[in-house]
Amino acid sequence: MTGSVADAPHAAELVFDYSTPERARLLARSVAQELDEIEGDRTRATVEARDRSVVVEIAADDLVALRAGVNTWATLVEVAERAARVGDSV
Repeated sequence: MTGSVADAPHAAELVFDYSTPERARLLARSVAQELDEIEGDRTRATVEARDRSVVVEIAADDLVALRAGVNTWATLVEVAERAARVGDSV
């Protein structure tokens, strides 16, 4: 699912804000591990930490694929957030 997001006809940017840059980097690293694991020829994504935010850029060849990509990446970030909270409580 990696690749250029600039060349696709449809795109979305998801921005998740956190309390510290360290938290954003932790979550970005966690989610970015999935970039090469998700199969799909119709979507591409990038994940990066920008200051206190995690930014996921998703590009797709069609709107159905874009919706699926947005749902997938939003869920992956949510799971990473839950895992980080569990780690905080240990």
